[in-house]
Amino acid sequence: MAEAAAKILEESVGKTVLIRLKGGRSLRGKLQGFDQHMNLVLEDTEDISDTNSIQQLGTLIIRGDNVIIISPPPR
Repeated sequence: MAEAAAKILEESVGKTVLIRLKGGRSLRGKLQGFDQHMNLVLEDTEDISDTNSIQQLGTLIIRGDNVIIISPPPR
């Protein structure tokens, strides 16, 4: 993983991030951790793919190869 990406993720731990996954799913949750493969642990996760029906998912482990975009919180 690039050093810049790792630094941004480190700064985002404990904060809410937006994740776009393969297949068009969008998640929002508090980043608890990550590894060099960009596998993510999210807490209090919500599936926000359908804004009319937001689903509470709880704690998730997301494989890095499914992640398309990670949007960190504003600085």
